[in-house]
Order: sequence, then structure tokens, then C-alpha cells
Amino acid sequence: MSDNPTSRRSRRAPSRDDGPRATFGQLLPYLFTHKTVLIVVTVLSIVGAAASLAQPLLVSQVITLVSAGEQFGSLVWLLAVLVVAAALIGGFQHYLLQRTGTGIVLDARRSLVRRMLHLPIREFDTRRTGDLVSRVGSDTTMLYAVMTQGLADAVGGVLIFVGALIAMFVLDAVLLGITVGVIALSLVLVVALSARIRVVSQKQQRKVGDLAASVERAVSAIRTVRAANATDREADAIDEEARGAWRMGIRLAKISALVVPVAGIALQVTFLTIIGVGGFRVATGDITLATLVSFILFLFLIVGPLGQAFGAITSVSQALGALGRIQEIIDLPSEGEADAAATPAAPVESDDAIAFEAVSFGYAEAGGLASRRPSASSTTKDLLVERARAESEGDFSPSPRRQRGRPSRASGEAAREGLPAAVLHDISFTVPRGNRTALVGPSGAGKSTIFALIERFYDPDAGVVRLGGVDIRALDRAELRAQLGYVEQDAPVLAGTLRDNLTLASPDATDEQCVDVLHAVNLREVLERNPLGLDAPVGEDGVMLSGGERQRLAIARALLAAPPILLLDESTSSLDGLNEQLLRKAIDAVAENRTLLVIAHRLSTVIDSDRIVVLDHGRVIGVGTHSELVASTPLYASLAQHQLLA
Repeated sequence: MSDNPTSRRSRRAPSRDDGPRATFGQLLPYLFTHKTVLIVVTVLSIVGAAASLAQPLLVSQVITLVSAGEQFGSLVWLLAVLVVAAALIGGFQHYLLQRTGTGIVLDARRSLVRRMLHLPIREFDTRRTGDLVSRVGSDTTMLYAVMTQGLADAVGGVLIFVGALIAMFVLDAVLLGITVGVIALSLVLVVALSARIRVVSQKQQRKVGDLAASVERAVSAIRTVRAANATDREADAIDEEARGAWRMGIRLAKISALVVPVAGIALQVTFLTIIGVGGFRVATGDITLATLVSFILFLFLIVGPLGQAFGAITSVSQALGALGRIQEIIDLPSEGEADAAATPAAPVESDDAIAFEAVSFGYAEAGGLASRRPSASSTTKDLLVERARAESEGDFSPSPRRQRGRPSRASGEAAREGLPAAVLHDISFTVPRGNRTALVGPSGAGKSTIFALIERFYDPDAGVVRLGGVDIRALDRAELRAQLGYVEQDAPVLAGTLRDNLTLASPDATDEQCVDVLHAVNLREVLERNPLGLDAPVGEDGVMLSGGERQRLAIARALLAAPPILLLDESTSSLDGLNEQLLRKAIDAVAENRTLLVIAHRLSTVIDSDRIVVLDHGRVIGVGTHSELVASTPLYASLAQHQLLA
């Protein structure tokens, strides 16, 4: 039985139907990038408009010559040439517009992707991946219609429309007045509808983003979904999202469909009125039959431009709705732009590679790491930690299970109020240069957050993080990260090949260097089991590798870059004893004359460290060697007794 779709909606981020709306002025830069082509299109439009406008005048001359019994052969040939020329010009113009529309989509996608990949990490904490991908794919495609059905396609139509109105005025001002009156009324109705079209179009694109996010969520965790027999429930949830996008599309279609009858009724009313009034004026001798025929031909000539104008209003309104979602991302400050607001502390003389000075930090909103629930794998460890803490504090009550995985009342209130959820509290410690320092503590103590601050994924709310005595906020982010080798806890592997993953931080590494580092982390078998060698695919998220192999590949990537500082976040948690021993040897070899900061839950990884920093509830409660901490810090002694294992 599937879940109630309504209950499944709680998994989604709140819908923001009233998001930012783009203006026409924000659309112009995309058009002006291709101004050379637009100039050519405009010239072609003028020539094509002239060829089209000349046709009714030639027809009028032919009728006049026929009435007078004179020859008109040359005019017929000239008329045929104009018809063919107008068609050829229109075809070439259509090609240029299609090409320009594709170029506009390319420009929008390039600028959006570049901005997206430079956004602060906080933005990725609160936004869904699928929705961001939808903006790159679906929303940018909406801009294509601006060129193929919108503004540029209407340039020639405007010229024909204006020229035809001038000619119609010369032919008969009374009939022109009737025509303009009906057209003006229809334009007022279309403009009124376009405002609604823009709003509904933006909502539709947001629904498409929700759908993409749901699909991405299910596909990225397809093995977990299958193992939990949740395939049908996930399909139902995605189906509900798809229906939401469909319903919004139907709303948009209904509003857009009103534009068609408005144009049709305007044409029919104008035509019937002109026939009636024009026939009366011919009968009374106010105008000739040739004039009436020419006027009607000009009337039909403006039908195309009028339809283009209505289509342009509709397509531009839809494009502006999508552009609002694009601009929402582009207008966000990048990491580099956010640095302008930072005021770094003065540098100090120091032999320490890394120093934390009275650092406090909290994740704003519920999307940050602070709000993530403990995984199932951390449950046993949490119980041990709670028991160790209770013993160290002299509290032997059997209630630690009640607290497991639950935020404190204060942090819950902070999340509801949108305030930062405190993770680190006034912590201070140093990592000497060339030293191996380990961070130890229970889950949620702030160990991974310390790494995130060193990498400048976030900046501290208070205090200073220094690299070589320099406030890292004074360093260029690229320069800072070039000095750091970071192996994350989840050991992510990018879709692609072994070489793609290894050279991510070392694009100039040779094949020999890649092979050597794979051997160093005991991945020789992975290299040899596929004849493609370094070009062997690893699958989406490294699915073709085991958990331990993914972790070793991530470590190999950091070792290949050989930065002066290595940050290893539980780098051996997925390895068996043999591979752990081999990997420790590889790390020992590359760590010579380098600084290592390690997060570990295995005593064998920690015990040989030069310095150990013990964290609990975001506070430093002990610093020293293994033997010193066993004697001085009850929590560490208890953790060591349990081998620091989860």
C-alpha cells in the first residue's frame, strides 16, 4: 500500500511560489550578446517587409490595368519574384533565429552553472539538487522560445505591421480606424492575460524543479529503496509531483489558449466589418474596387505580425517566469564575493600549521549539518559515548537512550526560529607543523565541522582559524585549498573513470604517478581487473567499487596531490584490518614532513598521533598524548577502553 501523497510532501522543501520575478531588462543582456546576428536579422526583416508590403500595391496596379484593358505581364513576373524573395528571406531569417536561440540557452546555462558551482556551501545545505539541475535544464530551455517565437521573430512583423497601417491609412482612413479599434481592444485583453501567464509559468517551472528533485532523490538511493521494498511508495510520491507539474501546465495551457480565440475573433470581426463598410463605400463611389481589394490584402498581411505579437507576448511572459528562477541563483553572492564582507584578524608569528582561537560556529537553518540525524551505523557508538559521559560525570542513570539522536530544547527552538544551531563553543587548539594530530569525540561533537571551517566551506561566527599564523579569511580560497588535502567521511567518488577521480586535484599527474598511488593504497586489483586500466569506469557514485575501494580511491586522490596538510575524516572506517595496515603505511610514507589532522574512531589510528584533541558537545575537553589523556580525561579513557569503535 502506498503512502498518502499528502504525508509525503513533508519531505520537500517549502514551496516558494512567490519567488523572484525577472524583468524584461534582465532579459536584454542575453539578447545583446548576439547583437551582430540580431542586426543581420533586422536588416533581413526590413528587406523582407519591403518585399511583402510591395505585393498588395502590385496587385492593386494589376487590377487597375485589367480594368483599363492594358498589358500587365511584367507586373506579374515582378510579383512572383517578390513572393519567392520574401519566402527565401524568411527561411534564412528563421535559421538565424533558431541558431541565436540555441546560443542564448548555451550562454544562460554556462553562466548559471558557473555561478552555481561557486555558491557558498550554505546554499547547497538548503536547496535540493534536483531543483538546481532543473534550473539548468528546463528553465534555461524556456529562453529558446524568446528567439524562435518571441522578440526577434516579431521584428519583421512589426515592420510589416507598421508599413501596412501606413499604406492602409493612405488607401482609406475610415477603414483603418475600424481596423485599429478592434486590434487595440484585442491587444488590451492579451496584455492582461500575459501577466497571469508569467505567474503561472513560474509556478509550473517550480513544480518541474520539485519533480526533478524527487526523481534525483529516488534514483540516487535506488538500492536502498529496493532493499526497503519502497519502490512503489517512491513511485507514488514522484507521480504526485508529476501530477502537480501537469496540473500547473494545464492551468498555463488554459490561460494561453485564450490568446488564440482573441486573435481569431479580432480578425473575423475586422474582416466582416471591412467587407461590409468597404462594400458600401465602393457602392457610393468613395473608393474604388482596387482600393478595397488592396486594403483587404494589407489586412491579411497584418494577420501574421499580429499573431506574432500575441505569440511574443505569451512566450516572453513564460520566459520571464523561468528567467526569474535563473536570476535567483545568478544574483546570489559567490564564495569570492562573500569574502568582501570578511574582516580578517592580523597575522601572528607562529610555527603551527593550523590554529583555532576561541572559535564558535552554528549552522543557520535546518539544512545544515547540525540538523542531520545520526545514521543507523552510529547508534551503538552513541550509546557507548553516552554511557562513558555518564560515568565520567558520575551519572549512572539508565536514561541515555532517551536522549539519543534528539536535539536539545535550545537547539530545537533555534531551528524553529531560523537561528544558528550551535555546534562549536569557544574552542581553541593548535596543530603543530609536521605533526600528526587526531580529533576524537562522540558523534555530533563537531569534528567534521572543524574540517569544514578549515576548508572555508563556512566561516566561524566568532573567533579565528589560522593557517601558518594567517587568518584563513585573508587567504584566497583557491590558494588555501591548494595547501589542503581533504578526504571526506563518505569517501565520495565521482562518476567517470579511475583517472578522472585521481586527477581531480592533480590534472597534470602522469599515468605512472596515478598507478603508483593506486598501488600504495592497495588498489592494484581494481586497476588490473579491467583491461581499460586507468580508463576503467567506476559508475555513478562509484557503484562499481566496494565501500573500502571507494574510500581508498578518495585517499589516493589526496595522496596524489601531495599537499602540505592532509585532513582525513575517518579515512579507515570502511577498511578491514589488512587494508587499514597497508593504508596506514601509505599515509605514513606520504606524511613525512607534512601535517596530518585526522578524525578517527579506531584506537589503532589514534594511538600513534603526536597530539590528540578530545571534543564533546562542541567543546575541547582534553589535549595531549594517548597516555596523558587516559589519565586525565575520563571520557577519552572510556572511549579508549571500547577501542573507539562504533
